[in-house]
Formats: sequence, structure tokens, C-alpha cells
Amino acid sequence: MQLRRCQLASPGSNIRMLEKGSQSAADEVFLDLEDSVAPSAKVESRDTVVRAINDFDWSDKLVCVRVNGLDTRWFYGDLIKIVEGAGATLGTIMLPKANSAADVYMVDTLLTQIEDNNDLSIGSIGIEAQIETAMGMVNVNEIAFASERLQALIFGPGDYSASVQARGLSIGASENYPGHVWHYAIHRIVVAARAAGIQAIDGPYGDYTNLAGYQESCEMAQALGCDGKWAIHPSQIEVANEVFTPSTEDIAKGRRIVSEYQRALDEGKGAITIDGEMVDAATLKMAELVVQKAEAAGL
Repeated sequence: MQLRRCQLASPGSNIRMLEKGSQSAADEVFLDLEDSVAPSAKVESRDTVVRAINDFDWSDKLVCVRVNGLDTRWFYGDLIKIVEGAGATLGTIMLPKANSAADVYMVDTLLTQIEDNNDLSIGSIGIEAQIETAMGMVNVNEIAFASERLQALIFGPGDYSASVQARGLSIGASENYPGHVWHYAIHRIVVAARAAGIQAIDGPYGDYTNLAGYQESCEMAQALGCDGKWAIHPSQIEVANEVFTPSTEDIAKGRRIVSEYQRALDEGKGAITIDGEMVDAATLKMAELVVQKAEAAGL
């Protein structure tokens, strides 16, 4: 299990911030060539990102590069430069504004050609697709099954909010909605991801000084089934890691359920009671998932 409890965003134009990202406690760092890089700096930032991937130690985390969108002049240059320059270390490519399965297919096909021409193992570089437009949400089921390289679907609340013309100017905030304003969007992404056997990640929370609000956003995403959430500032990393790591109590309970239910199966029982609660095959699946996440986190 590849943990993505926290995906740290690091601007591709800032070598110092990229180095700090490599030293952080985030499970994944994505070196960004899209929104955090000014148009005038996009081309030169490719070299900065390649240098950072090759020079810094990423051995304890997944390294990802978010390229510019397919509808921009920079996409093809981003992909070729990054994969040719750092493909041996690169874990995934993040595709912003994935609007259809064809978008993912295009990235997959071009990745295969670059890998083949640079003696890289075909299929070694994964894809993560951001769902951040109304069109992307309409096609999210097909996008989820678009490529064997696809490892995660990511909700992009900022662009999605603009796309559906939702109220508000603060990325990831609830805007006084009676409930979680992105409940439907996130859960739809989660369902598509789970059906395809890939991960689902919640996007950024813009007010990085409000850690209480960020924690609440993490907890809501976790409750809806997400595997992790973005951090746009290092101060958010610890919060995301804690929320998306099973608690000590849940780990102990999960291991007990697995152990006692397996013993019950050996005795020919289909359901048992633990601490006054019924435990059956469905409960076992939930407990096994908790145990898997704990083991992946080294707990």
C-alpha cells in the first residue's frame, strides 16, 4: 500500500522549497509546474524540477510532478523534459483538469513513447488525475478506468468551484453551507476511485494559518473515504498525517477483530460478538484495511 496521507505542493520555480519538500514528513511531494509557477517562469522551471529530482534524496517518499494542462502551450514540453531528465526517479505525473478518459490516455501514450526512447521500464511512471471541472466530474467514472498507470484521483476544489460557479473565494472552505459543501463531489470521486482500485485524495485548504479548519477538512475527507489530502504549507503536514493514520485504539481494535474473527471462522462461525458489537465478514474487511494502513505507516 502506497501511503498518500499528505501530498505536499512545492513550487517548481523555487529550488529551496523543493529541497525542503524532499526533507519533509509528507508521504508524497509534487513538484508543481502549473498554478504555482508564473507563465514567464514555466520553461526555466523545468530545469529546476529536474535538478531537484536528481540532486535531492526522495527515497522515503513518492516524487510527483504536476505538469501544465493539456489545453496549454507547455504540456508536451513539460512531460518530455521531466521524464527524459529525471524519469528514473520520478514516481508519477499529475495531470490537472482531466476532463475525459482520452486526456489520461494521451498522457499514458506519450509516457510510453518517452520511456521507450530513454531505456526506462514501460509503465514505470504512474499518473494522478485531478478532477476539477464540471466536465471532469461528469466523466469521472471513465477517467478512473482510463489507464493502468492511473494511481489516484484528486479533487481540485478551487477550479471546480469556478467551473460550477459556486459561491466563495476561499479554496476548500465550506462557505456557510449546511453540511460539507463538497460532500457530493468528493464522494463521487471516491466511489469512482474505489471501483477502479485506485486512491482518492482531497485537494487544498487555502487558509493555511487556520489549522483547526484544515483538520476539520481532513477529517471530513477521511470520513468520506479519502486516502489523504494536499498540504500547501509544511505546517499542514503533521495534521494530515495524523488524521489519515489509524489511531492507536483503532489499530488495536482492528488487529483484535482480525485475530478473533479468523479464530471464529476456524470454528465454523460466521458472526461473533466483540465488546457488545456484532462482527461479521463486512467488519473483517474494514478491520483488515485499518491493519494494512497501520502496517504501511510502520505501526
